[in-house]
This record gives sequence, C-alpha cells and structure tokens, in this order.
Amino acid sequence: MQAQFTRTPLAMLIGMALSASAVAQQQDEQASNTDALDFEQIIVTGSARSTTKMDSSVSVSTLSEGDIAVATPRSTAEIFRSIPGIRSESTGGEGNANIAVRGLPVAAGGAKFLVLQEDGLPVMQFGDVAFGNADIFLRADSTVSGIEAVRGGSASTMASNSPGGVINFISKTGDFGGGSVATTVGVDYDSVRTDFEYGGDISDSMRFHIGGFFREGEGPRETGYNGNSGGQIKANITKEFDSGYFRVYFKHLDDKATGYLPMPMYANGDSIAGFDAQSDTPHSAYLQQTVRLNGDNQISRGDMANGMNPQVTSIGFEANFDVSDHWTLVNRFRVSDMKGNFVSPFPAEVASASSVAESIGGSGATLVYANGPSQGTAFTDNTGNGLVMRTHTFDVEMSDFGSYVNDLKLSRDFDNVSLTLGYYKARQDISMSWLWNSYLMEVKGDNAALLNVVGEDGTSYSDNGLYAYGVPYWGNCCQRNYDIRYDIDAPYLALSGEYGDFTWEASVRRDMGDAFGTYAGAAVSSRDMNGDGVISMPETAVAGIDLANASVVNYDWGYTSYSIGGNYRVDEDTAVFARISRGGRANADRLAFGKINADGSVADEDAVDIVDQYEAGVKYRNGGLGLFVTGFYAETEEQNFEATSQRFFDRVYEAKGIEVEAAYNLDALTLKGGFTWTDAEISQDDLNPAVVGNTPRRQADFIYQLTARYQLDMGSIGANLIGTTDAYAQDNNDLEFDGYNQVNVFADYFITDDLTVAVNINNLFDEVGITEAEEGSVAGNDSIIRARTINGRTTSVTLKYRF
Repeated sequence: MQAQFTRTPLAMLIGMALSASAVAQQQDEQASNTDALDFEQIIVTGSARSTTKMDSSVSVSTLSEGDIAVATPRSTAEIFRSIPGIRSESTGGEGNANIAVRGLPVAAGGAKFLVLQEDGLPVMQFGDVAFGNADIFLRADSTVSGIEAVRGGSASTMASNSPGGVINFISKTGDFGGGSVATTVGVDYDSVRTDFEYGGDISDSMRFHIGGFFREGEGPRETGYNGNSGGQIKANITKEFDSGYFRVYFKHLDDKATGYLPMPMYANGDSIAGFDAQSDTPHSAYLQQTVRLNGDNQISRGDMANGMNPQVTSIGFEANFDVSDHWTLVNRFRVSDMKGNFVSPFPAEVASASSVAESIGGSGATLVYANGPSQGTAFTDNTGNGLVMRTHTFDVEMSDFGSYVNDLKLSRDFDNVSLTLGYYKARQDISMSWLWNSYLMEVKGDNAALLNVVGEDGTSYSDNGLYAYGVPYWGNCCQRNYDIRYDIDAPYLALSGEYGDFTWEASVRRDMGDAFGTYAGAAVSSRDMNGDGVISMPETAVAGIDLANASVVNYDWGYTSYSIGGNYRVDEDTAVFARISRGGRANADRLAFGKINADGSVADEDAVDIVDQYEAGVKYRNGGLGLFVTGFYAETEEQNFEATSQRFFDRVYEAKGIEVEAAYNLDALTLKGGFTWTDAEISQDDLNPAVVGNTPRRQADFIYQLTARYQLDMGSIGANLIGTTDAYAQDNNDLEFDGYNQVNVFADYFITDDLTVAVNINNLFDEVGITEAEEGSVAGNDSIIRARTINGRTTSVTLKYRF
C-alpha cells in the first residue's frame, strides 16, 4: 500500500502544505487565525468520543445553513453535491439518488456503502433497497442546523453497513431562542413551499424546537399535474440535568415527490424534437392511474401522482449522562413506522411507431391515440420525431419499511486513554410489492398521449394505452413481493489516546445479522381486470404474485470491521493523519431472485461485501485559508442486482485518489470548495471478465464544487459551481458522457433586520448534464438513449422572516 501512495501526488501535496505552513508563520506571525474550515468544531458523527476536526484522524466536512442556501438545492439529494468526495447523481428528484464516495461503486443505484443519518441514527439500515433508497425517506428543511459528513475511516466501526462513510443531518434543539417562517415560490416553474421553525426555553432546564415544511406544485419538470405535494413536521424537547440531558423527539413525514427516471434523448446530449430533456418528463396528465393486481392479487388502483411518497412516523430519545467522575453513558433510540409508494414511468424502449406496433400486434399493426386531443384517430408524427415509448410503470407499494434501532455507548476516561464500549441493536422490515404494467406513449413532453395497438384485421391489442398487465417485454420479471425482516446486533469497542501533540484511535466492531421471511415472483393468468365481462387481449395474460409458491428466506451473516488511525499536530495550525480501515456491508433485498438458495440460505461470499481502505492527509490553516487534503486507496467487493437490466454483479473494484477541501475568508468574501480525483477500475469480475481493467460506469476522473459568497451591507450575493469531467455510461467503456459545469447563483436582501427576500437560480446557464444512461454502446451521436439529466434553469424567490 505504501507503493500506492508514492505513485500519487499525495506526498507532494503534504510536503507543499507543511512548507507553506512554515513560510507563512515566518512571514506573518500576526496573521488572523480565522478558522475557514471550522477545524475547531466538535464532531459528533462517526466517532466514539467527540473531538475537533483538527485533532481527528478522519476526513470530515460540515455544511451550515448558509452553505446549503448558497448551493440553491432543489432537493435534499442536491445538497450532497457540495460535500467533497461525494458523487451524488441527484437527477432522480427529491430522492432515489445514486450516491458514491471516493470511487466506491454504484453498480445498481442508491447508496450501498454510505449511511444517511438523522441525529446520529440511520434512516434505513440498508441505503440501496430497490425503490426504497434511504434518501427517499429524508427531507431537509429549516429544522436542520447542519450536516456532518465522514468519508471512510471510523465510519466502518461506528455504524453498521457504512464502510464508505456517514452523512448525518443534525436537528436544531432550541439552544438559541426564536424561529423563522419562509415561503419559496417558483418563478419559472410551479412550486410553492413554506418552511417554519421555532424553539427556545421552556424553563431554566428545559428547551424545545419544532418545525417543518409544506409544499405544493408541479415541480421543476412538466409532469401535467401537481407531482410535489406534502410535507413534514419535527419536534424535540430537551431536559437538562446536572449530569447530562435527556431528549425526546418526533417526526412525521408524508410527502409526494415526482421520481424522475431515464428519459429519451440523443447520445450527444441534444434533445429530441418535441421532448426537452432538461424540462420535460414522460409523466403525463394522460397517465395518472393504473389498474393492477396488488400484493394480495386483488384488483387495485395505482396513482402515478404518488411518485416517491414516504409516510414516516418516528419517535425516539437521546440520553447523555456522566454517571460518575469517569464514566459517561449515551443511548440513542428510535422506532419508525415507515411505508409508502414509488411510482414512475420508465421507457423500456424508444423506437419507431411501426416497429413497436408490429412487435405487439403483428405485421401490419398500427397505432391509434387512446386519449388526448387526438383520441380515436391514427397516430401521426405531430412532434416531428416519429417515435414511440414502450413504457413500464415502476409501481411499487412499500407496505412496511418499519425499523427499530438502539445504540448504547458507555465510555470511561483514564489518564491518557479513553475507552468506549458499545452495543448496537436494529431491526429493518422490507415488505413491498412490485406491480408493474406496460403502456405505449408518444415521445412528447408536456402531456404525452397514450396509444392503442390495432392489428391489420382490426383486433385491439390494448385497452386505453395499456397493452399488458405486467412487463412481458422483460419476460414478466418484475411482478414481485418481498416480506423480509433483518435483525442486526453489533457490539463494538473503541480506544483513543493523546500523547502530547499525537492522538490515536482504534476501534473494532462485530456485525451479526439474521434475515428471515418470504419472497415470491410472478404468476400469469387470465382475469377480467375492468369488470366488463369480456376478456380483452391484455386480460388474457395478467401478471400477479405467485403467493402459493413463495420462497423462504432464512440465513445469517457476520463480519468484523476495524479502523486504526493517528493524528499528529505539527503546530497550532497544521496536522497530519493516517488511517487504515476494514468495513463491511451486508446485502439485503437484492439477494432475492438469484442468490438465495431453495432452503433460504445464502453463501457467505454473497451475504457480505468487504471494503479495505487506506488514507493519509494534512490539515492546514493560516490567516483566512483552510486546507484539508486526503489521499485514499480502497478495494471493494460488490455483489449486487440491477432491476432495470436484470443483471447480477459479482466484482472487485480498486480506487485511489486525492480529495481536497479548501476555504478562504477575506473580509466580506468567503470561498469554499474542493475537488476529488479518482483513478478507479474493475479489478475482478466473476460473471463478466471482459470488463476487467475498465473504469466503473459513471465514475469521472474529477468531480469538483466551489461556492463563493460576498457579504454586503444589506444582504449578500453568492455563486455555486458543480462540475464533473467525462464519464462512461456503462462498464464496457464505450459510450462516454461529456463533463459539465453547473452554475447556481444566490442573492438576498434585508428589507428590515428580520425580513429577507432572496432569489436563487439553479443551473443559470441552462447547462446539459447527463448523469446516467441505460445504453452502454450506440451507433452514433444521433442514436437514441434513455438517460437522466440535470434540470434546466429554474428560478425561485424566498421571503423569510426571523423572530
């Protein structure tokens, strides 16, 4: 591993930083000691005991409310793009983002090696549940005081299933009295959102905080109906004692947000005539409901407007007490009732009208408008593209994603050593049904019409645009039901010590889990779905759930994680650190339908993926400058399953690189940003050896972000840059996306001391940026691909009052 680092620029960067430190001190010992990167901030995420950034041997970043505002995010997932080392493909809308850290792969979506937390406990035990990613159940609003993000390091041992890192949303607790109310209105898109929060003292020893948001609107893309509707409320009460505190908190989230899936466009990034890839979506007012068999094989109705609809009610507590002169007890507990929906149209095929019609109705079949202004007439090329979408409705009912988690820590301080003993206990339910149907639509933005297939002899092969109950184009793969419970027990031990300017940390964790339950696939039969007494062509083969032949889940797993690191404070403003870590991630629902044996067991090598990481870096500050540089190397096992391609992955990845976070304060100007250089490759693939040596899909060499803010007498202005270099669409390394630079701008003005008006523009220059595509190879730039892109330019105005 030492050889790995000597081949990178890390040693040069550390040397340059140390030299700069010495020169700066000689030239300007009276320089201001402004802490631009908040190195003296106490970090509570991913560590056994609270410590400052400067004295810690992990890479950690913090985002304040102000940092988030200047980045002008349109969703929670877009906030993650401002964190160095994090690659957040936030083009799915409010959730369903693909989130990766330091070259660790995203083979099948979600955040597999990264845990999202609220107030120190995970939102979900597994961050990549198919159609139930952790970020779907998380919303950022004005109740959030800040975000802490740990990459690598002790994340392996301080949380389960998190070898890549932890992103923790920290709530306000009423430490500062007062509150705010703010309303944000979309100027060039349909959205109105109101945020509120208030907190303060109840008595000399009690305080509270309450807040949340509500919104309504179509959203940043033309869906044809209000796709974003709902909100959340959060509250907590803290009671202070002489020896510590006890806090109770509550959260209720019920929010509908449009989930954006890949959409048709040209391989070179250009939009297709009639469909703007930056502002349109396959969602349509003419496809708002779908009839299907539910998880109990009963005829039911799905609502496309539900989109990503998390329904969460959580209660919990946090107890933190000094139980003696040397012992401290910390216990965090949360129980959550979680359920919801994920419904969105997916273009399974984009092709000419004649080829799609004949693939369903045979030679000579044609298409007729099923609804819309041209209903009943023959399909014509009104948009100029002549294309049709074979659309699968990704219709998923999450009937029970409930969880329970308790994290107990007991710590003792000795002369120069701190000991922490912990026990983590969690339960995660995954009960959901996939209820997919197949439709035909014209390729058109802003309310595409559905199409019926009519055979040459006049036979109707579809009903109101629906040509199949199920997805026969994919072999009826995706009528499914899961009802699985996962139990996790994880004892852990952490030691830390301090000897002069040197601090060290060592921790070990043993994760043990059990999975039990059932899962079932598709069963096809004839059924009168619309109750008219006649079996139409689509009703001759209706896909339901084969409940009579459900398969058993009954297996256990276990893995040991460890992390050892040291930090040396060269002087007051410079520190160097190094760390070696090994962590694991237990695989969950994606093992079903291929990796679970008939008796319910799972092979050890499939149950758990291991990540080995090495990192070293330097922290430096002088005057208004702050610099945090980390070199890293990771080897990652990956066993996964991708629903859209019906492929399994069984691989090993290697990634090395450099992560840089920097900030500079100069009077009224604040600059903050960073970049990550990653050299990643697939080093082993047991199922597809042809890709060995290739760059993992969507992994760019460089990702970067920069935020600038200038404080004026009566307000401020700011700009935020998010960028990436070129990346391959798929692991075969054929189709390559161009890199892009997205510029967001922000300005606020104090009408009074307490009343502020702010304008922010997301994607100011209307840049085209592709984050993912289903295709890996194309014949040319004029080939059609199905891709997700960043939104085009959107502008909003916020009026905020603080009291």
